[in-house]
Amino acid sequence: MLFQFKLLFGMYEISVGALFIESSSFRLIRSPIKISYIWRMFKQLILIAFLLGYMSVFSQHDTLNYSLYKDKIVLYSDIGFKSAPFNIKYDYPNGIKRLRYKHNVKAILGFGIAYKWFGLRIGFSLPGELKPVSRFGRSNFTDLGVKFNIKQTFWDVDLRVYNGYVIKDAYKWNDSLTVLTPNDHRPDTRTASFSINSWYFRSKQFKMQSVFGIAGDFRRTTGTWYFKSTLNFFGVGTDKGMIIPEELSDSTDTKTLATAASALDLGLVPGYAYVHRKGNWQASIFGGLGGVIQSKFFAAGAVTRGFLGLAPRIDLRFTAGFSKPGYFIWLLSDFDIKSISFKDMRYTQTFYNISVCGGYRFNKKKKE
Repeated sequence: MLFQFKLLFGMYEISVGALFIESSSFRLIRSPIKISYIWRMFKQLILIAFLLGYMSVFSQHDTLNYSLYKDKIVLYSDIGFKSAPFNIKYDYPNGIKRLRYKHNVKAILGFGIAYKWFGLRIGFSLPGELKPVSRFGRSNFTDLGVKFNIKQTFWDVDLRVYNGYVIKDAYKWNDSLTVLTPNDHRPDTRTASFSINSWYFRSKQFKMQSVFGIAGDFRRTTGTWYFKSTLNFFGVGTDKGMIIPEELSDSTDTKTLATAASALDLGLVPGYAYVHRKGNWQASIFGGLGGVIQSKFFAAGAVTRGFLGLAPRIDLRFTAGFSKPGYFIWLLSDFDIKSISFKDMRYTQTFYNISVCGGYRFNKKKKE
């Protein structure tokens, strides 16, 4: 069973200014300009500057790109699924280039509440699997997360553990399997990931509460550059046998005999976040590409080897939906792609979440 607990804290804002100096070339032309003319132009410029400043001061209340419904009590529910497939690329025998590991998936139902700085969501898996048990077996997984905001940053801390995988289309090298039962069941194969991620947004007008759409939304189209800092510990292992089937392992290459592979990495991912707003419809997308410094290991029997290297990292998130002050409905998704590379071998895993979320925002009754 999946148990999910998420807690959101309040945001404190600071202003960060940027000074831009624009220069242009000019040419001096001698002409008989009178002092009175220069004085008249100077007074006009002063008047224009004063009017622009006056209008700016009295229109600041409507310059916010976002809305936050801190004084409303928000009740919502969501349903979706999470998945963490991975693949191992290597030059295997019989012309096999890649092994694809997948697990069974369960629907996840969640209920949440948000008010002012506080937010709580509890989710649990529904009975039954979404894929045929005969082909994908049974899987167990745990997903715990905490999300919070500090000034112009958004933080996401996640612990994810998945147990029970199959290798797709294993009948191509395993003679005991057929097209009707094509997958190699690996109930003792597990993956785990612990991540601490932080997004710093260049614009203080960009609020993650308005991206998620539960306690806020955007008033108009907006976008900003961001920097994502990421710290991860993740990997794959098995309690019985090896990660790679014996039929495809190479006794002269130790890493194909591994029972565990893991990595600890730290890095930075620059990206751009864009939100499009039209009427009450809103869509947002995050896209970033960066890299991490990675310390990686694999264990095969009594042999453990470690390496230091670099790895790419992608940041991808998409949301779309309909939001009014009183209610909302959203399609939410996010993708976390991680990889470990050894010589001639690459392990890639994608953690992703897709869900539909809807709820109501209630006005709090005022005391008479």
